[in-house]
Amino acid sequence: MDNPSSMSTTADASCLFVTLGCAKNEVDTDRMRALLLGDGLSEAHEVDAADVIIVNTCSFLASATSESIETTLELAEEVAHGVRSRPIIMCGCVPSRYGDELAHELPEVAAFVRADEEDGIVDVVRRVLGSGGAPAARPAGRMLRTIEGASAYVKISDGCDRFCTFCAIPHIRGRYSSRPASEILDEVRGLVAGGVREIVLIGQDTGVWGHDLEGAPCLADLLRMVAEVVRPCRGWVRVLYLQPEGMTDELIATIRDVDEVLPYIDIPIQHCSERVLGRMGRSGSAAELRTLFARLREEIPGMVLRTTGMAGFPGETDDEADELADFLAEQEFDYLSVFAYSPEEGTRAAAMDGQVDERTKLERTQRLVDVSEQTGFSATARHVGERTKVIIDGVEEGEWGRELVGHAWFQAPDCDGAVHLEQGEASVGDIVTCDLVDSFCYELSGVMVSKEG
Repeated sequence: MDNPSSMSTTADASCLFVTLGCAKNEVDTDRMRALLLGDGLSEAHEVDAADVIIVNTCSFLASATSESIETTLELAEEVAHGVRSRPIIMCGCVPSRYGDELAHELPEVAAFVRADEEDGIVDVVRRVLGSGGAPAARPAGRMLRTIEGASAYVKISDGCDRFCTFCAIPHIRGRYSSRPASEILDEVRGLVAGGVREIVLIGQDTGVWGHDLEGAPCLADLLRMVAEVVRPCRGWVRVLYLQPEGMTDELIATIRDVDEVLPYIDIPIQHCSERVLGRMGRSGSAAELRTLFARLREEIPGMVLRTTGMAGFPGETDDEADELADFLAEQEFDYLSVFAYSPEEGTRAAAMDGQVDERTKLERTQRLVDVSEQTGFSATARHVGERTKVIIDGVEEGEWGRELVGHAWFQAPDCDGAVHLEQGEASVGDIVTCDLVDSFCYELSGVMVSKEG
């Protein structure tokens, strides 16, 4: 087998990227990709063509950790059966969570890079390839990106200060840290210049963005600044992962009044029982949530509402499970994600009494899934007959010919279904007007009317 250390420069090498987990990990991978491409590496799309493999891992749930490790071992086995060795670098949440334990447990991995060390990926790749050279310059301010699609996720913060009893994120990603507005805006400008038409702002808790920055700007301030950047290209701004406490008067007014900011609100509530929320380390009650959602619907007519519900939290009674299911059905959310509680190592909830058995947990989860499909499919069908704008995400050649695939303002990319247009001429990134004529589950079909110039 060839020795990768014989390489003298990363310009001779190619890198395969494997990303697991959420959109925030996709952003982190894209940053590492940009840094490495800037150092002369090329991107490979299969193991045989790669000189180094980077696996960006997820450890939010035990199942995600297992998937990350299994994927890494599968790649190591594929490498072992190849004609030459290829070092594997494990990045992200698993190294952040388990640190020094991993080198002993995973000797197949050449290097481990915590989430907060990923800016140094060029030096790590140089080291494992034996290419040497001066330490790579660290990026100053603007984040390089390699996005080629119509939509792009932009991280506005990292970490979390909430310490919900079921969640390991603060232990993995650390305390909440806002990215400065100037850095975010630089990134957005670069994305828009590259053809991106929709900016999706994400973080663990986007509603508190800015509280730790000088002058304590707020999310509403940031949304207005980003809106100004996308306005010339008639682009969209979407924000995800707002907590109920983050819905301030100013934020509500900004979502309502700034045309570029989509009236799409994502508020993961997890539960509605005051007692269960208290055990989760969260505040609120069914009454308070009803008041909030009624206010949002009144002040932002026609808005779309997404939430998340968790089934089987320790101590949840049958009556509390019924309360959550009834609440979710009553509120008729446009989109509802459902999770079964998972006891995560190092969290307070994992040590609580009243752990719900797996069978009961799955039964409660399925009930919530049934609610989500009933309300979600109906919400999607209500858009039939509307004329709306759609961003084109791709062009597919199917059994029945060429089809444009995109998403409307009320569909978050990669989350909420798509709009399928069988006729019309458009390219990725174009914004078109179409008439919606039919629906199936979360999918919509439409007829293209016009394309923006």
